[in-house]
Parts: sequence; structure tokens; C-alpha cells
Amino acid sequence: MFSSLDILPSDPILGLMAEFRNDPNPNKVDLGVGVYKNEAGLTPIMAAVKTAEQHVFAGEDTKSYIGPAGMPEFNEAIKKLIFGESHPALQSNRVATVLTPGGCGALRVGAELLKRSEPKTRIWVGDPTWANHLPLLGNAGLKIEQYPYYDRATSKLTFDAMMSALEQTSEADVVLLHGCCHNPSGADLSPEQWRAVTELAEQKGFLPFIDLAYQGLSVGLAEDAYGARLMAERLPEVIVASSCSKNFGLYRERVGSLSIVGTNSSSASTAISHVNNIVRGMYSMPPSHGGAIVAEILNNSELQDSWQSELGMMRDRINDTRHLLVQKLRDAGVDRDFSFIESQHGMFSFLGISKDEITRLKTEYGIYIVGSSRTNMAGVSLANVDYVADALARVLK
Repeated sequence: MFSSLDILPSDPILGLMAEFRNDPNPNKVDLGVGVYKNEAGLTPIMAAVKTAEQHVFAGEDTKSYIGPAGMPEFNEAIKKLIFGESHPALQSNRVATVLTPGGCGALRVGAELLKRSEPKTRIWVGDPTWANHLPLLGNAGLKIEQYPYYDRATSKLTFDAMMSALEQTSEADVVLLHGCCHNPSGADLSPEQWRAVTELAEQKGFLPFIDLAYQGLSVGLAEDAYGARLMAERLPEVIVASSCSKNFGLYRERVGSLSIVGTNSSSASTAISHVNNIVRGMYSMPPSHGGAIVAEILNNSELQDSWQSELGMMRDRINDTRHLLVQKLRDAGVDRDFSFIESQHGMFSFLGISKDEITRLKTEYGIYIVGSSRTNMAGVSLANVDYVADALARVLK
């Protein structure tokens, strides 16, 4: 059976991880892998997560199945986190949510729902977008179209071109949007631009599918959900996939959610019944442990305050690092303009350097960056920023 298969190349980021581990350079710096890191270069377990996990262990009295939708306590709490407790869509019961195995699970289940709803669905994704969006959506059978989003040459969001492309959409189309902290560019839609896209969706009738993978790591929990909340209030239907990997640090626990905003309570319930049926036929039901931790935090005011405080420190560290790196590059005599890094949000930015320059950074200095020049700003620290800036200055001469 398997003799007909050809071996596939390994994922480039996984390959980069292996190269970094095997590099003997004592000054090596990993700016490739997309996880948050503290000043010590570690991806820590948040204090609120540690405490919540202890509560879960102490209070858990069964390992029985939880059902395709996952834990009700998680689903209700995550809805309020995404949309806000007083959001009109929640007040009118237009939102139905399920626990999924990470944001990836939410994206794939959402894609399967779209395919079931309309087999000829086209989904428009930005150029560039997170690389895994394409297989997660395309492998479900959706036809993928692209709209321009970011110009690597100018390091700017190409909003006018984006809007012109989306003028070609129809009521049968879906548009994938990054809620905040765009991966891989770091260039986010402003509130004014979110309003313009929402007005276009009202005119054209396309369905927004929002990937909210980094809520809380850009400006703030409410601010980062601005687009999702606006669209859920003004549009008849919206899909939101969220992840708890980054803002709760629960990467390996695989915790996410899929929320369906329907025209009314009945339509949302109908859609989620199909979601549960899809889940039953794919992975049957999600794991509960990570969801229980998140539910414990969001339903406990003391833990929630602790979590928000630590999340705020993570967000501030990333934003401060952006400013620091730009200043250090200036101090190192780099005459190329990297000021765009300061205006972007989240962990990622395209440096806009060539593949040869990326290779030199790796081979000569042990600095690891993805081949597209997507750089994880959280990997820069007070301990290595001078080394990184000096290496870039030397390579860019």
C-alpha cells in the first residue's frame, strides 16, 4: 500500500528547530520558532496556569468523555473573553461555541462546516498569511483565492489593494482575516480599516472567518478583539477561531475554540449541531485538560487578574523589544530603515532581508530566522539584542 508514496520534505520550521538544537555556537539565537519567550529564552508556564492546574487536579473526579462540544464552562467563558460579556450577539444568543484541539482544530472544523454548507465555497486568504492556513483550509476541499495584504518591499499593509480584491467577492465567498498580531507580518488592520472591511462585507455579503490566535498580545484583550466584536455586532454571520496557545501559554495542551455567530439563536444552534457532527466524525471529542485550566482561570476573579497581569507583562516585553531592536540597529550603524518594526504588533515581523543574508546570519552568527525573513521578536532579549543588531549590521554592509 505505502510503496506508492514518495517521501515528503520536512516542515522548514521543524528543520530549523533541529539545526538550532545541534548548533554548538554558545551565542546562538532562535528567532524562528513561533512561541513566546521570556528574557531567559524560555517559554514559561504562567503562574495562573500553574495554580489553576492544581485546582483542576484536586477537583477532578472522573476521566469520562466530555462530548464533541467540550466543556460548557470553557465554552461560556471563552465566548465572553472573545466578544465581551455585554456584546449584543451574546445577549441575543446568536453565538454558539465549542472547545477544539487548538486553533488549528478550530480552523479545520470551521472549514469542514463551510464545505458542508456550500461545496463550491471559495475562501479568500491574505498574501501573505500563516503557512498552515493553506492546508488546514484547502485540505477540507475549499477553493482558495488570495487577496494582497502586505508589501514586503515597503514593509506596509496594502489596504487599498486588499479592498479592491475583496470587491470581487460574492455572498457565496468567505474571507479569512487575522484578528490581531498578523502572522507572519505583524501588520494589523486599524479600527478604521476594520470598519471599512465590515462595510464591504455588508455590501458584498461575504462571510468573515476570523483567526484570533493572539488575543491580548497586541494592545489589550478588548482592543485585540475589536474586529471580531464589530463584525459580530453588524453582520448576520461570522466565524471566529481562537487559540489559547499563546495568551495562556498552553501550546502543548492544544486548546482552542470555534464560535459560530448566526443570524439568530436558532441558526447558531443549527450550525453548531453540524459542527458537533463533524467533530464526532473527525476526532470524536476534544481533550479536556487544557480547557479545564482556561475555564478555571476565566471563572475565578483572582486567577483571572493574575493571568491578565502576566499577559500584560508579556505584551509589554514584546513591544519594548521592538523599540529596543530598532534603536540598537540604528546605534550599530545600519542605514536601512527598520522603523516599521516599532509600528507592528505581536511576535512577528518580516525583516525584509535576502535569503543569502539569512543564511549568513545562521552560518556565521548562529542566528536562526525563517527563510521568508519572518522573525520572532520575542526571541530578542536584553542579553542578545546587541549581538543580534551587530550581526545584522555586519551582514547588511
